[in-house]
Amino acid sequence: MRDNTEDFRSLFLNDVPLMDVRAPVEFDKGAFPQSVNLPLMADVERQKVGTMYKQQGQQAAIALGHSLVCGKVKQARVDAWLAHVKANPEGYLYCFRGGLRSQLVQQWLADAGVQYPRVVGGYKAMRRFLIDTLDAAALECSPILVAGMTGTGKTEVITALDNSLDLEGRANHRGSSFGRHATPQPAQIDFENRLAIDALKLRAAGVTQIVLEDEGRIVGSCSLPLTLYREMQEAPLVWLEDSFENRVTRILGDYVVNMLAEYRAQQPGDPEAAFAAFETYLLGSLQRIYKRLGGDRHSELNALMEAALAEQKRTGDVHAHRGWIEGLLTHYYDPMYVYQRENKRSRVVFSGDQAEIVAWLRDQHQRQA
Repeated sequence: MRDNTEDFRSLFLNDVPLMDVRAPVEFDKGAFPQSVNLPLMADVERQKVGTMYKQQGQQAAIALGHSLVCGKVKQARVDAWLAHVKANPEGYLYCFRGGLRSQLVQQWLADAGVQYPRVVGGYKAMRRFLIDTLDAAALECSPILVAGMTGTGKTEVITALDNSLDLEGRANHRGSSFGRHATPQPAQIDFENRLAIDALKLRAAGVTQIVLEDEGRIVGSCSLPLTLYREMQEAPLVWLEDSFENRVTRILGDYVVNMLAEYRAQQPGDPEAAFAAFETYLLGSLQRIYKRLGGDRHSELNALMEAALAEQKRTGDVHAHRGWIEGLLTHYYDPMYVYQRENKRSRVVFSGDQAEIVAWLRDQHQRQA
């Protein structure tokens, strides 16, 4: 039998399969990307056992747990664990602290003729390891930020580099009022865990300077970890430049063409429902910045957007959307970014178009290696 492990670094670097035997409610609050939830107890069972523990102590709680998970219920769960073990013989199992639940699962598997190791310290210890890993990366890896006007393609720069952390990708959000996707954002803990694993792999590859997009503290509903955010406030910036026309075209692709494709992928058999969801997304995103735009400006852009949506629905042509995008850039996004650049001017170490920025950052990375 392989030994139980405390080598969290190896687990995450190698994407080792993990069997999470916590209750579903615990798993949904936060887990690890390579983990599968095969609980020892369902949520209601766990709640009953917890109440018994508080009222009558550990032994009574254990006895109740065994009475709740027995017979056919127990056999179904053991069968699910055995199937997972067969599919993932190199994996490990864990519970919250690596205590009673994971030990019991180990024992029931052993009774079924299978030896399967567990993670010592469980979820809590692994989570602590990842928090410390991300904090250390933020403090020790000299972050450099990619900034620029909306639509200049900052994410394209991030994805072109081998030493970057994709904050928006991990948050599943583009970081603006129009930034959400058709699929939901991850739980906060899942967002942090994935970032930490990305940082761990970068450091293992010898990266000493991490490139990130210049972001606010909140990306949609996900908050940047505090240590990382604080380091970003002092980090040097590269400023990405592009023409107004190219920016409008890029936003048209992101907010219109790609978003409709996302909604169609979510509802492949109902194109009308997909388009209705897309309309709700666009009009709702504009409504969220009503106060910042002011009533007159909002009415003007809303009318342009509704006309563009009607044309798109009727003919499939998306060209009319350029009108409200141009207005949004001119009267909303660009004034904000001009103000931000003035405030950050002393931190800008290089400016250029996308190719120049990528080349400069790659050269900096090679110099750091």
